[in-house]
Amino acid sequence: MMAAPGVSLRALAAQEQRGAGDVIVATTTSMQETGLLDSVAPLFLRATGYRMRAVAVGSGQALRMGERGDADVLLVHAPAAEAAFLRAGHGVRRRLVASNYFTLVGPADDPAGVRTARSAADALARIRSSGTVFVSRGDSSGTHQRELALWRQAGTDSRWPGYLEAGQGMAATLLIAAERRGYTLTDRASFLTLRRHLDLVPLREREPALLNVYSVIELNPAGRPRINAAGGRAFADFLTSAEVRDLLARFGTAAFGEPLFAPAERGASSPP
Repeated sequence: MMAAPGVSLRALAAQEQRGAGDVIVATTTSMQETGLLDSVAPLFLRATGYRMRAVAVGSGQALRMGERGDADVLLVHAPAAEAAFLRAGHGVRRRLVASNYFTLVGPADDPAGVRTARSAADALARIRSSGTVFVSRGDSSGTHQRELALWRQAGTDSRWPGYLEAGQGMAATLLIAAERRGYTLTDRASFLTLRRHLDLVPLREREPALLNVYSVIELNPAGRPRINAAGGRAFADFLTSAEVRDLLARFGTAAFGEPLFAPAERGASSPP
């Protein structure tokens, strides 16, 4: 899937407006929409002197930005695609930053019986067989890639009249699902941040197939002359520092009664 024109324009604008002390971070939307990076940015500036410039896109688009050299560092949550990115030589180091869980959300009356399904994959199969609406991000994001993996596990596909592709970020996808009284797959942090605007409820609890890990990837500067490799490394180091782990451990607790992300242990690397 090609990157949306708006993504390319935002990446270009970030490059053109870059200052000498700027670090361009191509980041998954959930890290931006939850407000986490707004909290990280001033701490990063104080600790390193670098200014963070975030371009929030789906993880697939962020990885393509990294390939093109349109960012200095990546913050993503698509482990299989990240592993392929590293094998291709586009990245030089990947470290685990945080984790949470995906969940399937939908109407409280749950017409497809998602709550009682044997697994998340079985829940998707039930949604399909019931003919109810499912709204996919459809944007190659980490969330979309996990959804596709769950369809494969279910042994079926997503072709039925109720399957809709938003082609947008998590916030817009959730709003469409609420408007259509449908289901969608979301990371729990994005859902908690937006839930007061949604007539949806979480229907799946934490299970291994729904584990959601976030990684920071330093890019290979070879053949990418625009990359601020030193700044990207500084951001990756800071994001895996004790200061940010402490921030993650409490981020969201005051508003939602639980942290939105679980910090990774020091030195942890992402799964393949």
